[in-house]
Amino acid sequence: MRFRVIFSLIFAACVSAAFGGDWTLIKYDGRDHVTLENVAHFYNLDSVRRASNDVTMTGGARSLRGAVGSNELYINNLKFILSYPISEVDGQLILSRMDLTKVIEPVMRPSKIKGAEQVNTIILDPGHGGHDNGATSVWGNEKTFTLDVALRTKEALEQMGFKVYMTRSSDVFIPLEDRVRYANQFNNALFISIHFNSGGTSASGLETYTLAPRGVLSMAADGPMLSDYEPCAGNVCDAENMALATATHASMVYHSQLYDRGIKRARFVVIRDIKIPGVLIEGGFLSNPDDSRKIASTAYRQQMAMSISNAVRNYRTAVGTSAPSNLIAGRNGSNVPPVGESTESPAGETVDTSADGGHSKANEPVVVTSPNAN
Repeated sequence: MRFRVIFSLIFAACVSAAFGGDWTLIKYDGRDHVTLENVAHFYNLDSVRRASNDVTMTGGARSLRGAVGSNELYINNLKFILSYPISEVDGQLILSRMDLTKVIEPVMRPSKIKGAEQVNTIILDPGHGGHDNGATSVWGNEKTFTLDVALRTKEALEQMGFKVYMTRSSDVFIPLEDRVRYANQFNNALFISIHFNSGGTSASGLETYTLAPRGVLSMAADGPMLSDYEPCAGNVCDAENMALATATHASMVYHSQLYDRGIKRARFVVIRDIKIPGVLIEGGFLSNPDDSRKIASTAYRQQMAMSISNAVRNYRTAVGTSAPSNLIAGRNGSNVPPVGESTESPAGETVDTSADGGHSKANEPVVVTSPNAN
């Protein structure tokens, strides 16, 4: 216990020095947190405004909006499901360091992601196939709709100049592990797994899944598991995964006008074991009468294909340049600047986006890298 206290004090002093004394670290519920005022200051947003439990930070066209006790955070009106809820301690509103490094930073400043490659290849993964029909509706099966979307997306991406490969191009069953092995042959590539959802008839809308960081519970599991603390191959791309999920989900939500169920975390095999950035998208519920009717229309599937292809282009622009990001499209149809690059980041510091997010067995926090590391 004495070691942990001393370590925390030393660590806090180091972080304070690196950030010019701007950051306040608070240990709460066994995890490191930062104050929302710190977040607002770092990303050049106005001071936190609070009305009851609702909190808002805005700066020009950019906004962060959430609520105390909730793990839903809206960035430019796009929903993200945080790993931990916004909390209040001694009158200060706080956010987990994990969510700062793994959600907010790669969304707000994608061009700061270290090691993001200039993408020239896309791997499309139409879910299910063969004897595995996936979700079903009166209009058809998931396996048929995912393949159709993938083929349409392939054509659109090739017209943009990308190399495109598919884990399956016909109605065949491909084991998940084989899909992973296939994707891992490629470099400078992105992986997009295409699915449609199933649930009660009232469930509706779009979801996008990215790999849960090490130490974060899977939102698709019933509870904590030992595997939550084991490193996955895909965790080396945590930052790229979140940036790709943001670009993809934003494009789909805007163009489809379906309900935004948020960007979530899971450890599905195809995003867990790939070594390139990847996401898994759920393009609506086949169990919902309205969603399934849309999914069955060629117009919707073509629109979905164009949303995915535009998202890939937006992602490559965002991580490959220092220009303002186009990850999140505005509701008025224009791209809102700058959800990505902050115009005046304090002293050029960057929030660390390392694979384990500082969630080591010794609880050793990693919040920032040296300003000189840029």
